[in-house]
Amino acid sequence: MLISPSSLLLFVSGAAILLIIPGPAVLYIVSRSVAHGRPAGLVSAMGVATGTLFHIAAATLGLSALLASSALAFQFVKYLGAGYLVYLGVRTLRSGDVNLLDAVNGGKNLRRIFGQGVLVNLLNPKTALFFLAFLPQFVEPTRGHATVQIFELGVLFALMGWFSDSGWALLAGTIASRLRGSVRLRSAQRNISGGVLIAMGLISALAGAKSK
Repeated sequence: MLISPSSLLLFVSGAAILLIIPGPAVLYIVSRSVAHGRPAGLVSAMGVATGTLFHIAAATLGLSALLASSALAFQFVKYLGAGYLVYLGVRTLRSGDVNLLDAVNGGKNLRRIFGQGVLVNLLNPKTALFFLAFLPQFVEPTRGHATVQIFELGVLFALMGWFSDSGWALLAGTIASRLRGSVRLRSAQRNISGGVLIAMGLISALAGAKSK
């Protein structure tokens, strides 16, 4: 790596602190794990990590700067992402208990869940702006190309995020698996998962509106 050991240690420490605090991606992964089991949660975490890689590529190529400079583009992507979260929440609430049982027993489409995880992260412009603002803080121009250093730091952050998110998925899936014997609790799981997704979408949209 082109990054010095001291800068790498600072970056890992800062990234770890940021990852400890659950954000929208963690809430999404937990909701998938609760509703569909540990495999769905782990696949969602992988999808979120893949979306992170797209953001890293955009930051490396400078596309994030273009997004940051265009208020219209930012608003469009932000509301598109918020709407997608609300859509997923409504779909979860409307899914019957039979669909939930099919998902738990392996009837779920993991590729679809993976794609949803990618989109949830990809349609969050704040993630793109975060990488644009955070990664360059640890770049040392004297050690080589800045773009290569940004890419290396971004990939490391994505790996750390994937590991952390997978832990949340396993924890949520383990707790949920012990509650699925009750029809009432299965219904509560579905309602909580759907409600969390809808709340995430609405909070994302309203928070963005207040900040403008």
